Amino acid sequence: MSKFKKIATKGINPSIQTRDFNDYTSYTGNLYKTLTILSKRSSQLSLEMKRELQSKLDEFASSTDNLEEIHENREQIEISKFYERLPHTTLIAQDEMAEDEIYHRDINIEEDAK
Repeated sequence: MSKFKKIATKGINPSIQTRDFNDYTSYTGNLYKTLTILSKRSSQLSLEMKRELQSKLDEFASSTDNLEEIHENREQIEISKFYERLPHTTLIAQDEMAEDEIYHRDINIEEDAK
């Protein structure tokens, strides 16, 4: 099962919700560090989602670019709709953070330890 199918069945609320800043500061001790981590994870998810969608849609690509031969493909439409219905990658990253599924390390702390 695809990672994004698991996310779709997980039931993440796709609508915007207010968040408590204390939840974010408790994760790393610094709000800005947490937001940076979430931003980077969101970018990773977005890129991964784009690659997966592109690989699935490439299966339907034809070798000719003739406009007369382009036709509607139901499977292709359903795949596209599935990815459109997924929650935004920032919401997925926030959910991963809440469930402590994001791994991060602070380089400054590691350098101080050496």
